This record gives sequence, C-alpha cells and structure tokens, in this order.
Amino acid sequence: MVSRAERTPFGEWWWTIDRWLLFSFATLMVAGILFGLAAYPPVANKLGLSTFHFVNRQAIFLVAASLLMVGTSFLSPRLVRRLALILFMIGLGLVIATLFIGTEIKGAKRWIFIGGFNLQPSEIVKPAFVVMSAWAFSQAMERKDLAILPLVIAFCLLLSVTVPLIRQPDLGQTILVSAVWSAMFFLTGLHILWVLGLMGLGGLGLFFAYRFLEHATDRINRFLNKGDADTFNTDQALESFFQGGWFGRGPGEGTVKRSLPESHTDFLFAVIGEEYGAIVCLMVVALFAFIVIRGLILARENTDPFSRVAAAGLVMLFGLQSFINMAVNLNLIPPKGMTLPCLSYGGSSLLSVGLAAGMLLAVTRRRPKSSLIERHQSYGASASGEPAHA
Repeated sequence: MVSRAERTPFGEWWWTIDRWLLFSFATLMVAGILFGLAAYPPVANKLGLSTFHFVNRQAIFLVAASLLMVGTSFLSPRLVRRLALILFMIGLGLVIATLFIGTEIKGAKRWIFIGGFNLQPSEIVKPAFVVMSAWAFSQAMERKDLAILPLVIAFCLLLSVTVPLIRQPDLGQTILVSAVWSAMFFLTGLHILWVLGLMGLGGLGLFFAYRFLEHATDRINRFLNKGDADTFNTDQALESFFQGGWFGRGPGEGTVKRSLPESHTDFLFAVIGEEYGAIVCLMVVALFAFIVIRGLILARENTDPFSRVAAAGLVMLFGLQSFINMAVNLNLIPPKGMTLPCLSYGGSSLLSVGLAAGMLLAVTRRRPKSSLIERHQSYGASASGEPAHA
C-alpha cells in the first residue's frame, strides 16, 4: 500500500532517488567550497581582485548547480532525452560560435562571453551528448532489424562534437567525449573487431594530433622529455604533494600554491595535497571512486536499455574526467587543461556537473515495472503503425 507521503511528487522522488549518489555529489560540492578557501584567495590577490572574489562566485554557481541537479533528477527518462536534445542543439551552436566570436585565452577559443560571464559551451554539451548517444545506442539494441540507422546517428553525433572541439582546439575534451562514446558503443554488444577498429582509430587520431596540432605536440614532448623541457607546472604540483606529506601543512599554510599556475582550476588537487595531505587526497579519490562504482552498479541493474546506457555513460564521463585531472596533477599523463568535477573553480564546469548528476539521478531512479511495460508497449504500438500514448 502506497503511503500518503509517496503520493506527493517530493515523496515519490525521495523514495525512488538513489540517496547514496545524491549525498555523495552534495558532499563533493560542499567540499569544493572548503578546498577553494585555500586555493582561490591567493589567485584573486595575484590578479588584483578582492580576496574572496572566486569564493563568492563559486558559491553562487554552487547554489545554481545544486538546484539544477535536484530539478533535473525529478525528470522521467523521456523528459531527460528531450532536455538533452534541446541543450545539445543550443550548446553545439555555441561551441561552433566560439570559433568565430569566442574569447581567445592561451591560443584557444573555448569561451564565449554571455551575460557578464565567460561560458565554456563544451561543458554543457558533454552530458547532453552522452544522453543523445545513449538514446541512439539503445535504439540499436532494441531494434536489431534497423540497428545500422541508430549507429549512423551515433557516429554523426560524435563527429558533430569532436570536429569543432578540435578546431578550438581542445584535445582534452575531444579525447574525453570520444572515450566515453566508445565505452557506450562497447556496451551495445558490438563485435570484437569493432573494438579493435575503434582502438586503432583512436591511436591514429592521437598520432595525427601529435603530428599536426602544435599545442598537443608541445605538451607530449614536454611530458616525454622532462629533463630537457619546461615542466614548471607539473614540477610545482609534485612539490605540493611532497611538501604536504601524509597530513598536510594545514589550511592556509601552503606556500607552493602561490607559485603554481591554475592552482584554483586544473591543479586544485595539488593544493589539497599540500594543505590537507595525502590522507585527505585518498579520501577524495575514494569518494570519486564510490560515485563511479555506485553509478555502474545501478546502470547494470537497470532493465531499461536507454537508462542503462545513459547512466553508464554519465558516470564514466564524471569518472574519466576526474581521473584525467588527478593523473595530470601527479604527472602520470601529459597536461590536458581539464577541471576536477565539483572541486575546481569554474561556473561552466560546476553547472555541467550539476546537470550530469541530475540526469544520472533521474535515469537511475527506481520505477515500478508497470511503467517499463507501458513504455515497451508504447514502443511496440508505434513500430506497428498504431497510435501510441505518451
């Protein structure tokens, strides 16, 4: 028997949402402000801004991202797809617009000035792209007779995103979305030859990037030839971890962060290591890992093909970006210029995380089997030419 609380929209949401994921994302977002109190003020003072300039702006974006996450989590999978379609078209249009009217920073046009803020449209495109690709792959899984058409659509979605990203250029985001797309493709049950083909295509793409993109060549060469190249950023990041040791130097006591470029964005993890120590860094890693593992478990248990692929894609997007950022901080891979989700400063990044988290919570909500049966009956009726009820 359904209780009165469960009959209300909030009651239904509360009892169907995965609260472990919800609380984990909320913990990371709040932790971002706490860690930011250590990393943001020195950067603000260096730029001649008020001490808490970045802290205040991040707090505003945190509220907006939290509302976006909770609001999106109320949506049904059907509405998640519709929202993703709208955001994808708007975001992709803005990504293309950056090539012509974007703000150039450090040789790349990745930002566009809107309403007093520099927006990075690729951040908004990423979760929408994952959901749209999941829809195409789920159609290929459900409609074996016409599987080639959804796969063609999926390929077109990938090209429509990666081509303008390469033109910006933004190799890091290109690698990220391509890797997540390939992983979702794998989940559709493709043949081993497709896997080998995608791996070969990815390797070929990296070779051409190294050969023809100057900034990619420079970063890879600096990573491979550490003794003969300028590796100041990564050297300072490693020094931060060494200075922090196991327990850190204490909040506000870090000194290396003052000379570490992008300490509030790309290298925030190094600041955490210096001031809070390796133990806190391991706790942060464990929380990221918990979200990824929990999300993949929920995706595996989901009986709806779209929700299963979308949940896996969204959590892999979150996890892979986190891994890339932390690996760069530890000098395990070449620098990518990618933020640490929930923690690094950046309104576009935080809103993107809020959107992706909300979509993940929405597609992993527990739903009665009757709704899934109704969905498949509706799909079967539309396929046979009979009118279907939404």
